[in-house]
Amino acid sequence: MKKQTQLQTRAVHAGDRKADPANPGGFVPVTTPIYAAASFLYESTAQLDRVLGREEPGYCYARYDNPTSTALEELMTELEGGAGSLACSSGMMAVHTALLAALVDRRKTVLAADALYGASVSMLTKIVEPFGVEVNFVDICDLEAVRDQIQKTKPGAVLMETISNPLLRVGQMDRIADLCKEADAALIVDNTFATPLLTRPLSLGANLVVHSVTKFLAGHGDVLGGTITSDARHVDVVRSIARTIGPGLGPFESYLAMRGIKTFPLRMERHCNNACRVAAWLATHPRVSKVHYLADPLHPDAAAIKRLLPEGLYGAIVTFDLKDAGKQEVFQFMDSLNVVVRATSLGDVHSTVLYPLIASHRDVAPKQRERMGIHDGTIRLCVGIEAVEDIIADLEQALQTAS
Repeated sequence: MKKQTQLQTRAVHAGDRKADPANPGGFVPVTTPIYAAASFLYESTAQLDRVLGREEPGYCYARYDNPTSTALEELMTELEGGAGSLACSSGMMAVHTALLAALVDRRKTVLAADALYGASVSMLTKIVEPFGVEVNFVDICDLEAVRDQIQKTKPGAVLMETISNPLLRVGQMDRIADLCKEADAALIVDNTFATPLLTRPLSLGANLVVHSVTKFLAGHGDVLGGTITSDARHVDVVRSIARTIGPGLGPFESYLAMRGIKTFPLRMERHCNNACRVAAWLATHPRVSKVHYLADPLHPDAAAIKRLLPEGLYGAIVTFDLKDAGKQEVFQFMDSLNVVVRATSLGDVHSTVLYPLIASHRDVAPKQRERMGIHDGTIRLCVGIEAVEDIIADLEQALQTAS
């Protein structure tokens, strides 16, 4: 796929229509087939030896790679503009593998945004740190604080989200990338909420970009997966780690992810348009005390949003606080929804609602949640592609029920 094509075209075509050398008829399937094989056969052992030694391209064992997963990886490399990608079994596996790749030849210290997905925080504090890696947190939206912490802690890796989960903060990624480059720290960016349609972190100086493909990219709630896209420095080490520990995504899931990605730019535009209208409506509702959305001109990171994201594309997530609400009132509101689905995920074609207190940030200490700005009445809404009037009507009747 030529680099000059638009992202929408690459999403449809990249990775597909490769000739199959095992196919004597010479036909080429228009979409990549599912290669459900654990190992691969060659006419001679000498050729297998060359493939195993990576002297000749080819497939030998599914822990190393698989043609269906390779097609997905080529697609993600095109979308994110990297040197190579790895399809992983989940978004969290992608984050973990990216951290391993970043720290292989660097100081074993991580500087992470203090506003992250709860599972990422748990991984850092409950898995990474106990293995001897120093972990520090910083307000990623305070550039001077980031600068000071990089100088003080000398991290091997800096971990941030393009748009934070769930309160939608946006750090100055390009300037943070400059600070990381000066300190030889790898910048790892979780781009799940933004997708390559809104921003491409590698073009802003990041070194490794991760996605939960489960979300907007696959987009239909039927596949669990993640990806890492690397710059030239890290692509070989990511692949080497993957060949050893086997975090790869299976061929069935890779096929579903590719099928979903073909329409993700179209879906994402609809997500963004609907979310803008829902956020504006929620901001006027008497049962809502606060709305977090990137289109808000009073957003604390408005300058960074204007500089880093395309006008009119502000994502699908709208986080809001129910006025004077606790767990009981939130449960009542959620149980009253009919169109919006109560789900522990996001990015599906249907709208989904999640209560961070019991889901995404359940394992984060209550005091830390409060410091992050996640309160007992905080609700995360991912606006789907339904008719926006139906979404708003459903929210309205549920808010009245929870009054």
